[in-house]
Order: sequence, then structure tokens, then C-alpha cells
Amino acid sequence: MPAVLSRAPRGFHAILAHAFFMQTALAIVRPSASYRALEMEVGVALLGLVVASFSLLPVFLAVWVGRRLDAGHEAPVLLAGAACMLAAGAGLLWATPNLPMLLLWNAVLGLGHLGGILGEQAQLAAYDRAKLDRSFGLYTMVVAVGQALAPLFMGALGGGAVRPDTTLLLGTYLAGAVAVLAAAFAMLRGRPRTPRGVRPPAATLRAALAVPPRKRRVLTGAILFGMMVLCAMDLVQVYLPALAVERGIPVSVVGALLSLRAAATVVSRFGLDRLVSRFGRGRLLLVSSCGSAVLLGLLAVPMPAALLGALMVAIGLVMGVGQPLGMTLVSLYAEPGTRGTWIGLRMTGNRLGQAVIPAAVGFFAGGLGAGGAFLCIGAAMGVAAAFSFGAFRSLE
Repeated sequence: MPAVLSRAPRGFHAILAHAFFMQTALAIVRPSASYRALEMEVGVALLGLVVASFSLLPVFLAVWVGRRLDAGHEAPVLLAGAACMLAAGAGLLWATPNLPMLLLWNAVLGLGHLGGILGEQAQLAAYDRAKLDRSFGLYTMVVAVGQALAPLFMGALGGGAVRPDTTLLLGTYLAGAVAVLAAAFAMLRGRPRTPRGVRPPAATLRAALAVPPRKRRVLTGAILFGMMVLCAMDLVQVYLPALAVERGIPVSVVGALLSLRAAATVVSRFGLDRLVSRFGRGRLLLVSSCGSAVLLGLLAVPMPAALLGALMVAIGLVMGVGQPLGMTLVSLYAEPGTRGTWIGLRMTGNRLGQAVIPAAVGFFAGGLGAGGAFLCIGAAMGVAAAFSFGAFRSLE
């Protein structure tokens, strides 16, 4: 690992630091918002709105932000994202008297995350195309490390209580948001300097979308599958606490389960370029999409904590492979001068799915409890796998 990082391009370490702090903070605040909603006696059906509010603003702004990145405006995008994350943390901690205000601050949080993640991925996409699998594999591995550590912090702070002290959790998130801001400045200082006139001109939106049919199928399949992976990860973070409350599972066990899933994801992403060389992107994506659908549905089955932990490990391994490969496909199949736009389109798909799918899951599973929600999540992943099957099978 140190040898791999020592060969990293300029600015790569700053991207990893930014991703680590942002994802760790986010993985603390999302379940904390769910617990805060439960404190307000919000039912399972309305928990989907808590998830959906996070995705509301990015649905409308992701492509526009991507266009700004194509035009070279990395600094305002990154700094505005960090500022929104700070504002959301302060609001969730000190100005959330009711559900509408919780939804508002969640929306601001989603906007801040949008700026940060688009800035990270646009900078990664500009690196050597032959090393994108390795770059995105290491990047998403660091993200997964943050996801693994955050639940441990949450479990340590919450202890054996079924419902933790959300003030303490949100204060921890706010400290993480400060680190995100510092890492954003480091990213801007370390980003590669493009000589004037060398940067490809930003294409018009119509030109950026005018791609051959085969490329369009691959890009669409990657965007749809990436959307479902993120939705599933979000919904696991939200509905696992609800499932734990229904079954009397303490917060410390919930934290351990989420950490097991994230740790398995870390393992799946280390050496991703070697997996691609041996099995091919298409085969790995097919296994990831179809396997995820089955494993997520199994979360609805009552089982001992040990079996639940094993299932979370399997989910982390299978889903963990798919996300960085989807990012690589978008970066490879988008032309220079349009990558920010396509990354923005992918983020639009992600956030649209995160806005619509959780609300739909909450609607259909409202009378079935948290277990029914996981059945719905598995079914939705199955639909995405069927839609993307042809595009993934055509990959070399």
C-alpha cells in the first residue's frame, strides 16, 4: 500500500484525505439524522423522506456543477461544498426542532456532499486513463475505510443504548466537517497545474450527450447501477437502525454490523486493477449487480446476530466491487471536455434515485416494517441488474 501511494500522481494524497474525512463525517451524520427522526417519533414510512431530502438539491444542480468543473472552476465548487457541510452540521445540532427543519438541513448536507464528491472525481478522471481502475479502487477503498470507522465511533459514543445521544454524534460530525474544509484547501494546493491552452474546451451540453449508441448503453448502465448501489448503501444505513429497534439490537451491535460491511468493501477494492485484469470489468459488474440483489433481500429474514454479520460481510464484498468500476466506465467512455458533465449526470442519477427510491421503499414497506424495506431494496437492485445486463456483458 505505501509503495502504491508513493507512485501516486500530484494531488492524489489530498484527494484521499478529503474523501476520508468527508465520508467518515457523512457516515456518522446519516444514521444520526435517522436516530434524531426516531426521537421525534417519526414512523418507518417517513424515514424514507429523511434519506430523500439529502438528494433533493443535487438532482437539479449536479449537471450544472459538473459543467463548472469542465470549465475549470474547481476551487469554488470544493469550498462551497465544505461550507455547506459545516452549515448543515450546525443546523442539525442546534436548529432542528421538528421534521421539516431536519429535512432542510439534510438537503443542505446533500448539496455540500455534491460539491465535494464531484470535485474529487473530476480530478481523479483527469489522471492517466490506463490507471483509472487503480485510482478509483484506492479512492473508493479510502471511502470504505471511513465508512468502517464511522460506525465504530458511533457505537463507542452510543454504547449499549438502543437510541443514542444524537447531540454527541452530531457534534462529532461537525468536527469532521472542519477537517473536510482543511482537506479541500489541500486539494486545491496540490491539484495538477494545466498549462493555459492545454485544457480541452468544455463541450456544449448537446455535444457532450451526443455519444455513439454502444457508449450510451455502457454509460447508462453504469449510471443506473451506480445509482442503485448508493441507494442500497444509504438505505442499509437508515433501515438497519430501524430493524435493530424492532428486534431489540443495541447500538453497539448496529455499529459493528455497519463496520463489517464497510470493512469487507475495503477488502474488495484493494487490488481492484488485478481483479479486472483477471476477470474483466463486465464479469465483475454482472456478479456485483446480481449478487447484491439476492443478498440485500436476505436482510429481511430474521437471523442471529452472527449470521447477520456474515451477511453484511457478503454484501460489502459484492457491492464494493461494482461502485469503483462504474466510476471508471464513466471516466473512460466520456470524451475529454465532457467528463465533468457526465460525472454530474451520474450524480444526478444517483441523487434522483436517492430521492425517489427511498420514498418509494418507505411507501411500499410502511406496513411491513424494516424487514419489508430490505425486500423492496433487493427487488429494486434486481431490476437495475436486469436493465444493465446487456451493457455489462458487452464489456471486454
